[in-house]
Amino acid sequence: MKLLLTAVALAATLALPAYAQNLAIVNGKPVPTARLNTLVQQAERGGRTVDDAMRAQLREEAIMREIFAQEAERRGLRASPEFRAQVQLATQTLLIRELFADFQRKNPVTDAQVQAEYAKFAAANQGQEFRVRHILVETEAEARAILGEIRAGANFEELARTRSRDPGSAPRGGDLDWAGADVFVPEFSQAMIKLGKGQLSAEPVRTQFGWHLIRVDDVRAAQLPPLEALRPQIEQNLMEQRLMAFQEDLRGRARIR
Repeated sequence: MKLLLTAVALAATLALPAYAQNLAIVNGKPVPTARLNTLVQQAERGGRTVDDAMRAQLREEAIMREIFAQEAERRGLRASPEFRAQVQLATQTLLIRELFADFQRKNPVTDAQVQAEYAKFAAANQGQEFRVRHILVETEAEARAILGEIRAGANFEELARTRSRDPGSAPRGGDLDWAGADVFVPEFSQAMIKLGKGQLSAEPVRTQFGWHLIRVDDVRAAQLPPLEALRPQIEQNLMEQRLMAFQEDLRGRARIR
C-alpha cells in the first residue's frame, strides 16, 4: 500500500508542470495559459491596470473564447469563404500592427530631438499675452449705452456679470484670462493689441459674435509651458511624423501594376 501511494503521489507531481501550462480544460481540450498572458498584454497595452480582479475576468474571457470557438468548429464555420476572408484581413491587421511596433522600437525619439522640437515651438510662440475682459452684447446701441455707463463711473466687472451675453466669461466679470492675440478672432485681436495696460476700447468692436467692449487689464511676455509638460505630446507628434514618412516610403518603393 505504501508503494502504491508513493507511485500515485509521484505521478501527480510529474503531471503538475504540464497542468500548469493550461488555464483550463474545456470539453477535454486544453486552454493554454499563454492565451491569458496574451489577453493581459493586450489590456496593458491599452493602458489598463491588470489586478487580480481583472486577471480573473480575462481568465473567464479566455475560457468563453474557447467555448465559442469549439462551437464554431463543430458547425463547420472554419471552412466557410467568409471565415477565410476574415482570417486574411485579421492576419494582415496583426502583421501591420507588429510592423509599426517594430519600427517604433527600432527608431525611438531621442531627448535631443525632443529638445530641438521644443526650441522651435518656443521660437514660434514668442510675443505678448494679454489679460483681457470684455462685455458682449447683441447690438451696437446697447454697447454704446454700456460704454456711456462705464465712462460715468459704473463698474466694468459688474456690468459684464449682469449684461454680457458671453456665458463663459460673464460670471467672472468678463475675464478671458491670459491669452495671445492669435486666440481671438481678428477684429477682436486688432482692437485689443492697440490698447495699453488698463485701457478700455474707445468704440464698440464688432465681430461675428456681436458687439464687444474690451478692456486690457495687463500685458506680459508670453509664458511657455515647461519642456517636461510638453514632452509626451512632442514625442507623440515626432513618432507620428516618422510613421507617416515610413508608410510613404514603403508606398513609394512598392511595385504596383
